[in-house]
Amino acid sequence: MTQSADPAETFRQEARDLLDGLEQTLLDLEQDPGDGALVDASFRALHTLKGSGAMFGYDEVADFVHEFETAFDRVRKGKAAISPGLVRIALAAGDHIADLIAAPGRHAAEGAPILEALRETVDTGAGAASGEAAAAAEASAESVRLRFRLPPDAIAFGTDPLLLLDELRELGADSIVALTDRLPGLEEMDPNGTYLGWEACFEAGVSPAQIDDVFMFVRDGMELTLEPLRPPKAAEEISDTAAPADAARRGREAEGRAASSLRVPAERLDELMDRVGELVIAQSRLAQIASAGEDLNLKAVVEELERLSSGLRDTTMGIRMVPIGTLFSRFRRLVHDLSGELGKEIDFVTSGEETELDKTMIERLADPLVHLIRNAIDHGVEAPGARGHAGKPARGRVRLSAAHTGAEVAITIADDGAGLDPARIRAKAEQNGLLMPEQKLTDQELYQLVFHPGFSTASEVTSISGRGVGMDVVKRTIEGLRGSIELTSTPGQGTVATLRLPLTLAIIESMLVQVGAGRYAIPLSAVEECVELPAAPEGRETGRNFLNIRGRLVPFLRLRELFSTRAERAEHQKVVIVSAGEARVGMVVDQIIGNSQTVIKSLSKLHADVETFSGATILGDGTVAMILDVAALVGFGQAYESRLRGEQLERVA
Repeated sequence: MTQSADPAETFRQEARDLLDGLEQTLLDLEQDPGDGALVDASFRALHTLKGSGAMFGYDEVADFVHEFETAFDRVRKGKAAISPGLVRIALAAGDHIADLIAAPGRHAAEGAPILEALRETVDTGAGAASGEAAAAAEASAESVRLRFRLPPDAIAFGTDPLLLLDELRELGADSIVALTDRLPGLEEMDPNGTYLGWEACFEAGVSPAQIDDVFMFVRDGMELTLEPLRPPKAAEEISDTAAPADAARRGREAEGRAASSLRVPAERLDELMDRVGELVIAQSRLAQIASAGEDLNLKAVVEELERLSSGLRDTTMGIRMVPIGTLFSRFRRLVHDLSGELGKEIDFVTSGEETELDKTMIERLADPLVHLIRNAIDHGVEAPGARGHAGKPARGRVRLSAAHTGAEVAITIADDGAGLDPARIRAKAEQNGLLMPEQKLTDQELYQLVFHPGFSTASEVTSISGRGVGMDVVKRTIEGLRGSIELTSTPGQGTVATLRLPLTLAIIESMLVQVGAGRYAIPLSAVEECVELPAAPEGRETGRNFLNIRGRLVPFLRLRELFSTRAERAEHQKVVIVSAGEARVGMVVDQIIGNSQTVIKSLSKLHADVETFSGATILGDGTVAMILDVAALVGFGQAYESRLRGEQLERVA
């Protein structure tokens, strides 16, 4: 039996969305203070929060937002100007609203100083010219008459008409009269019905946008007209005055119909994905049974079922895909606050926001990206003075981008700071005992030491970073997502961190191979091609294995040796060429069985440290096949071959 939705939880979810949108709008306003549309959007978000809070019993929220809205209305009317200080206080007010929603009754006292600072800012930050212009506009506004009737089910859905009338009085309504011409007899009256209409007169005038804000919760299905109180000079003026409110209302109604959506709890999507995964496994088992028989009708049904299950899988995965822009937008506030705290001027640039990732990936990527962005601002971008000495502009830049690369997503965090210092990293590594003085490493290998637990080259510890905590967590998290992270840097020009991640963690296309008696799945996104293993590969006498593929030497790994397989070897072995980052590596297998839809199952806690495998899957015959972690396997194979070369050199000596 399904549980009914909790109205309070619905409000909390919608409030979170509104607060997120308000935060982004405020940050946009800081960059473009003159954009009136952004000011209106901020006001509408506050108005919606106030109305929803009062409707669902969050009186603290409604009272605080009412004061917030009143102060911000001065900006809307041109009586105060947008400034960095106002944006900073407004952001703090948004944080306070979130606290009031999360823990009612605990944070009410903290709102008074925020509102006081907000009032002082809008009172002292008023622009004289804009205030005079606003006053002139108000003086020249024509008096209007508003007539409206609410939808018949408005009261049944919780709308209180008295609150709407109070808002009209706040806008300056001189008189409000009830329209009773549609009242039915008592025997026909529904207690939850809405039969009255109202007429409000505004001698000082009111804008269609202000009227629309009052009725934003009930605009669908209501009747509303706005007309001049006095005879107009020309017929065109009537339509010009009345049309905006009706046009805006009709436009939003059409937009709502076109972009209708349904909010679904995340756990239901997870359950749906699990069911689809089980269906894929069952379909695979049925296909294997059908292939062993001669029943053509059964095979036809199996083919149809495979088509349907494949379509259902793609649709379900599409539902779970979320634009990464929903994650990127969170970091604008982080950059805003950090740049102020550190006294650095930062331009935060994003691109590729439309790139989609599985929602689970989005959720688990937030913390690693926070660490990387904080490091880019704190350690990467220099202070304005140092940038000036280096011939750079005072404002630093941090760029966050995403793009599809095949069946992967590459997320890049780049800064234009001082870059990494290989000599300094090496000195710190030797000091910590991670390197021997005579040990030779490339710059790329040195950069990977940054991810070692406790490693930091910071000269002092700050409230933001410097303790060597975080980068090791970043790497573990990314590897836990079956991804990889690379660092590149140019001294004096900046550092680039690139995260490569699979699109989803649920179901993947894979190539099924056999090594000895075991069967293994290789993610198809990593597979480039398959070739025959020649009788005498190049470089065998030196302890290294290479294939000459169209004039390019590609190293390969013998999975039988890596897995210590003792079963009889196949006569004609195959090499599966895979890509791991920038490297191309071959994996020698006994047999290529074919492609398969692979439902990824997590390994148990006992096997969580086995780096060679990223998970397991259940095959059509009910047996388990391990999913190879290509990146980890390449690293393991390289270490294995290095050990072999060392043993050969010892025997020669």
